[in-house]
Amino acid sequence: MKKNNLVSETLRKDEQYVWHPFTPLVRSDAPLPIVKAEGAYLYTEDGRKILDAIASWWVNLHGHSHPHIAQAIFTQAQKLEHVIFAGFTHEPAVKLAERLLAILPSNQSKVFFSDNGSTACEVAIKMALQYWYNLGNIQRKEIIALQGAYHGDTFGGMSVAERNLFNKPFSEKLFDVHFLPFPACYEVACCAGKRNNTQCFSAKATIQKMQELAHTGKIAAFIYEPLVQGAAGMRMYSPEILDELLSIAQKYDILCIADEVMTGFGRTGKLFASEYCSQKPDIMCLSKGITGGAMPLGVTTCTEKVINAFRSAEKIKTFYHGHSYTANPLACAAANASLDLLLQKETLQKIHQMTEMHTTFEAQIRSQKRVAKVQTLGTILALELKSQEETSYFNNMAKDIYKHFLAKNILLRPLGNVLYLMPPYCIEKSELEWVYSEISSFLEN
Repeated sequence: MKKNNLVSETLRKDEQYVWHPFTPLVRSDAPLPIVKAEGAYLYTEDGRKILDAIASWWVNLHGHSHPHIAQAIFTQAQKLEHVIFAGFTHEPAVKLAERLLAILPSNQSKVFFSDNGSTACEVAIKMALQYWYNLGNIQRKEIIALQGAYHGDTFGGMSVAERNLFNKPFSEKLFDVHFLPFPACYEVACCAGKRNNTQCFSAKATIQKMQELAHTGKIAAFIYEPLVQGAAGMRMYSPEILDELLSIAQKYDILCIADEVMTGFGRTGKLFASEYCSQKPDIMCLSKGITGGAMPLGVTTCTEKVINAFRSAEKIKTFYHGHSYTANPLACAAANASLDLLLQKETLQKIHQMTEMHTTFEAQIRSQKRVAKVQTLGTILALELKSQEETSYFNNMAKDIYKHFLAKNILLRPLGNVLYLMPPYCIEKSELEWVYSEISSFLEN
């Protein structure tokens, strides 16, 4: 009875005071009050134990309340909780920057801190546009993105994203962007030109439009989610196609921005999705898993080429961008602790094991009658269900799928009719097999 009263009081106050993200204020189910989390599990006030199979919006790499990360935050909090990062610095930020540059593509040279994925992308967009301004090339003002893109909810991020219900109220305030057709081909043999099908034609259309736009001499930057578009339904495309797009961009001196907010830190099977390509980005955006899900932190990195455009005593060429919590020491300490865990042999083996298990499960369900398409890349598995509605985030199947698995004490938050898995790396083999089993049973009904 006491637990029920606790739940009731929490929900009552939540309804009165709290506005939740991506949630209608009417006709929405009440949220679940969580009292603690440990490993791959969330614990509710009324005693439920729920497996977090999506790593709480893709941020949790090593499991909830990981003692190594918690201890790092505790230790740092006793020494320096925060300091203005304009005119000051501190060891956790310097250490993190050095460690990140050691594992990122070798062309990355400097780290700019912010506080989430949206701001990491906003920094990248402003950095790219000011790069051309500083060089005195006023023609280079336009940006290329991919159809279906999602780069956050700030105005720059919305501008370079797919035009949909997420940003429709602000459409008149968004700047114009060139959108390439999404290159639907994701099989290496297909996009390498060994097959002639509609996916190959889609890729050819993408490449052709990229060439046409690049040739105008007006493009400042090309921003993309490498290999996987998360919010669009975990849509995947091949490194061969991305390499071709990057090659065209570099031929015309267009800055390439890799939004690795979701794909970074092992999610695609490599530390960064950009590692699958031979061509490297000029600017990279990182967040989500950077702290293992413990603290908010955003990072934008860039090459020496980009930095050189800002190396000037002229005030107008300074990058006037910052956040109150830039390089927060607690967040940097959490990120350093998360990197400790990520780079351990045991974690890399877990990533490899999950990759293999996803691949095996994909083969098992590919021909299931309710499955329209299934794709895997590293620790990401995406399953598109057949539907009479259009495949999109707003497909009405989402709510029923979510409720079905939550009743089984598994947290899966589908992207419309796309059901996906992206568990924390600490998930046990038996727990992942249980999730597979429940998905299989769901598909058979």
